Amino acid sequence: MSRTSASIPRLRVSRGRSGKGERRLPAEVPVALSYNGSTHAVMMATPADLEDFAYGFSLNEGIAEPDEIRELEVAETEDGIDLRIWLSETAGSRHNDRRRTVTGPVGCGLCGLDSLKAARRPLPPVPDTGFAMSEAEVLAAAARLTAHQPLQDETRAVHAAAFWQGGQIIAAREDVGRHNALDKLTGALLRQDTGQSRAGAFIITSRISIDMVQKCASFGAPVLIAVSAPTLAAVDLAEDSGITLAALVRADSFEIFTHPDRIKIQEDAHVA
Repeated sequence: MSRTSASIPRLRVSRGRSGKGERRLPAEVPVALSYNGSTHAVMMATPADLEDFAYGFSLNEGIAEPDEIRELEVAETEDGIDLRIWLSETAGSRHNDRRRTVTGPVGCGLCGLDSLKAARRPLPPVPDTGFAMSEAEVLAAAARLTAHQPLQDETRAVHAAAFWQGGQIIAAREDVGRHNALDKLTGALLRQDTGQSRAGAFIITSRISIDMVQKCASFGAPVLIAVSAPTLAAVDLAEDSGITLAALVRADSFEIFTHPDRIKIQEDAHVA
């Protein structure tokens, strides 16, 4: 498997002074996702947790449920990495009906869609599981995410996504792309196959765009927490999908944009 980071020479300049040294940077390689022998998407990604990526991307893009993936091969080539995924007959037929080709950079979550309508595909509302978080848990979830970011500690150049359940972070993944990190996390949770409920909260180190809400809805998580703000489209979709958005999380504050009933606020908390 390709390395996830490497040290390269750099010249550091600070207030007129300079010094040579090294900086560790994350790897970014083309990763193709191929279904039944045909390439569906090529994403620039960190070459780690690629099996998770394949499962998470397949679910979040509406291509296949985990039990519809018959075979998965991670093949390294001269040009990058090919995730060769073989689908069940049902999933394969469904995929052919709505096939699209995507060539996207890490910052793009909706590249290559063949129609404007496809940018907001219909998603069922998340199930009402009774999941809720306290104000303290929201702050703790965001704070504890830093302990699950070893590649970020090395490079200061990657995003992370984590899943909060039962008062703790139970899984986390990193990638140069924020969408990829959430896909990898989703795949990791699917592949754990512990029978656990999907009632929990995603925590991400980026803004909340509409496609991040779509991924949250596809998995069925009722809460999405982020360190940055949501877009207007993301708020609209979260409202329609029954997802609670808590964003702009800081050490002692955060903002709730949709379905605030899942966040238990202290009675003496000041509301601005």
